[in-house]
Amino acid sequence: MEMFRFTKAVDVPQAVQAGAQAKTAQQGAQVRFIAGGTTLLDLMKLNVERPAVVVDINRLPLDKVEKLPNGGLKIGALVRNSDLAHDPIVQRDYSVLSQALLSGASAQLRNMATTGGNLLQRTRCVYFRNDAMACNKREPGSGCSAIEGENRTLAILGGSKDCIATNPSDMNVALTALEAVVHIQGAKGERDVPIGEFFLVPGSTPQRENVLEPGDLITYVTLPPPKTNTKQVYLKLRDRASYEFALASAAIVVEVSDGKISYARVAMGGVATKPWRSVEAERVLLSKGLDAKVFRQAAEAALHGAVPQSENGFKVELAKRCVVHALGMATG
Repeated sequence: MEMFRFTKAVDVPQAVQAGAQAKTAQQGAQVRFIAGGTTLLDLMKLNVERPAVVVDINRLPLDKVEKLPNGGLKIGALVRNSDLAHDPIVQRDYSVLSQALLSGASAQLRNMATTGGNLLQRTRCVYFRNDAMACNKREPGSGCSAIEGENRTLAILGGSKDCIATNPSDMNVALTALEAVVHIQGAKGERDVPIGEFFLVPGSTPQRENVLEPGDLITYVTLPPPKTNTKQVYLKLRDRASYEFALASAAIVVEVSDGKISYARVAMGGVATKPWRSVEAERVLLSKGLDAKVFRQAAEAALHGAVPQSENGFKVELAKRCVVHALGMATG
């Protein structure tokens, strides 16, 4: 770990001002915000993150879960994962989010990790976390060791010749299925970004994982008013039952009317470079009956265009079965 300056922000404008002083370099912005620190501190110890300044934002008034006048939900960026997972409104109206949060990490980590931090969680690719190996995400232009190396856990959707690292978050998959909006405050003012536009696929710039600019601070996330009578399921398939990242996961939100699916949202995790919503699968499901063949067709559509690597070809079928089983669980 390299030397850095530590400071505390007492309000959002002060935090934004501190962040706006960041200069982009090979290792990215030189100012980092810290809340729970469950990812940042690990990466600093590994010399993957090397900020010159770390700004503590734990004093900011962003730790509440609040109902909105339109019936939606406002989730502060500093709400801890445990508090969000056990919130009565979340459990009742947005249960897929609670399920996803409780499937991730350990109880101790969930007590520290925050909503904003989880949105910004970095990949678990072993080459990204080892500064002795080539990684375009960590050092642009150095190459992607994973494509010819250990890639069993990496992406089969959304990758490029420069990066196939997966987004590791469970929460982000559920938020994608719920069509969350990320609210950001920065030096240029405030803006709202639908979660489907917040994350970026690597393309030729894998070092850019989202739309944040230096100095931007996630302040809160909003969820739309819950649809009545929806069934929600988060299914996570992994190598072991606890404290493990997904090989494939599915967040399903469906509404059934008169024996047919009248509303469907399908998002996948563990298989793509960002939380992966499949509009194609949703189209297959709409107005169809509760039939295993239809679910399989939706799964085929969701994995259309998958590009497996040398060690992760099994993920194609695994992800399809994950989607089928999750749909079955959601529809009974």
